[in-house]
Amino acid sequence: MGSYPMNVSQISLFLMNLPLSYLFFFLTLISGTLLSISSSSWFGAWIGLELNLISFIPLITIKINSYFSEAAIKYFLIQALASAFIIISRCLYMSFTLLSSALISVALLLKLGAAPCHFWFPQVIQGLSWIQVIILISIQKLAPIFLISYLMTSPALVQIIILSAILSAFIGAVGGLNLIRLRKIIAFSSINHISWILISISLNDIIWILYFSLYVVISSSVIGLFHSLQASNIPDLLNSNHLTSILTLVVPLRLLSLGGLPPFTGFVPKWIVIQIIVINKIFIPLFFLLLSALITLYFYLRILIPYILLLNPVLTFHTKSPASYSTLFIPLIFFNSLGILTPAAFTLL
Repeated sequence: MGSYPMNVSQISLFLMNLPLSYLFFFLTLISGTLLSISSSSWFGAWIGLELNLISFIPLITIKINSYFSEAAIKYFLIQALASAFIIISRCLYMSFTLLSSALISVALLLKLGAAPCHFWFPQVIQGLSWIQVIILISIQKLAPIFLISYLMTSPALVQIIILSAILSAFIGAVGGLNLIRLRKIIAFSSINHISWILISISLNDIIWILYFSLYVVISSSVIGLFHSLQASNIPDLLNSNHLTSILTLVVPLRLLSLGGLPPFTGFVPKWIVIQIIVINKIFIPLFFLLLSALITLYFYLRILIPYILLLNPVLTFHTKSPASYSTLFIPLIFFNSLGILTPAAFTLL
């Protein structure tokens, strides 16, 4: 039963067995993010980012492991460098306003893991557990994204963000090719999704919040599946002996939804962003975004095609399924296939 996703009682037992210090660090992690988002000054935002940083490091090093320690050191050095850039940019604000704003944009892109400041992101994710990966691609990105959206008042800064979005789209798509490690595939997929979020930030605040929310839900469902299957690379998915017929349905639905294949749920935010870009007549970034979406869909299909062809589960209605199917799988199947179940939504957008 340990190979299947945890049901509600197992999750509750897991949370109860966690040391109290981990709960404290997680609460301070959330507090630092909220402080950065709600701060009225860059000093307050910097304090929130630092509180977020010192709270996430202990959560990475829950187990004394060489991989976790290496990931923690890399993450700390990169985030400390970005924080130093923020301090320097504020010191230069009175004399060099444009340079200061550009430097703080680069610092936030470095914290976010967007190109061309993406080099640390796949390496850090490779050294984390799946639960820590979910925190890194969701909560840890909230504060930098919000702070970047606050900077969208200058045309020069908008151009910097759009350039970073184009680079993120290209690197996130090309970097994920020919990889077998699932963590690195998720890392480059996250970089690619960051490009769509950055474009959305430069156009409309509500759109990027919608895109980010759906991305977190869909990617968390995919990562939760990898965690439950204890898979770290593609052969682990192909060699899983515990897969049943329902899992052969769950895996394609989640991955295709994350890849943004129409008409799955993951395509809905991309379709909205495409419409906003066309209305604003920003066609060059749109070309790179669509090209990168095709490439990312290719390396998701590269996982799925041998997975579907090689696995031959017994389709029977008399097999007993674990209780976790009813508590976790069915809602996520419905969510990831929402675009199929409600095709009218695409005609209304």
